[in-house]
Amino acid sequence: MPHPAPADPHTARHPAPTSQGRDRWLMAKKFLTRGRSVASFAPSSRAMARKMLDGIDWDSARCIVELGAGTGPITAELVARARPHTKLLVVEIDPEMGGRLKAKFPQVDVVVGDACQFDRLLADRGIPQADHVLSGLPLPSFPADLRDGVLATSARVLSPAGTFRQLTVMPLIYYRLYARYFQDVRFRFVARNLPPGGVYVCRGYRG
Repeated sequence: MPHPAPADPHTARHPAPTSQGRDRWLMAKKFLTRGRSVASFAPSSRAMARKMLDGIDWDSARCIVELGAGTGPITAELVARARPHTKLLVVEIDPEMGGRLKAKFPQVDVVVGDACQFDRLLADRGIPQADHVLSGLPLPSFPADLRDGVLATSARVLSPAGTFRQLTVMPLIYYRLYARYFQDVRFRFVARNLPPGGVYVCRGYRG
């Protein structure tokens, strides 16, 4: 009876990284090389992802857009919670992270493209409006014209009862920024995240 081949000692000492480990490494790399377009050095925690989705009426939601999905922790929660009738459109500008999202979530419509133009993506799909826009973009670090473009586009496509939800890892520092754009801004703190952060839930675009 043949003896099994001995384990490769190098492999034993250095096991293959887990999916979560690869996500952390990818986010850290992008943050170091493209910090102005990547919101955090680590993927959002599950607690942050859940807080982002708190209060969504899944029975009535027909379309949810996620901007700047990164490695997909919020996308994963969307997939777990969305009803079959809910269209999920995910926009990620980085090709490497976009490719990872497509591989992880083949059932989701993932587009590698510019978040400022996601209204065109909806129009191309025959979708007149979105019920919620979820942003993982580092909007405060964007040039003012690009930030205005993302928020104005969100306002154009949101349903009357819709929300714009912005992830942040700098709790409450940018409250006044979002209050310039929206009449109703509420902040939800999330301690169980690295680093601690939260979610701005915004309604009533000021135009």
